[in-house]
Amino acid sequence: MPTYHYRCRNCGYDFTMQQSFSDDPITVCPECAQEQVRKVYSAPPIEFKGSGFYRTDGASTSSK
Repeated sequence: MPTYHYRCRNCGYDFTMQQSFSDDPITVCPECAQEQVRKVYSAPPIEFKGSGFYRTDGASTSSK
């Protein structure tokens, strides 16, 4: 289940919530009870696996 990050525009409260894709977004702040909550979007984490991502993984040099 994905985890979403929310922030209240009224009081600035930050929180995360696990929700299904079919759930409605949260709009009411759990701290101040105002309808000022919005999702915070950020870049997803990137994880490089396998060869070819590091300087030492470059193409092998062959002697002619």
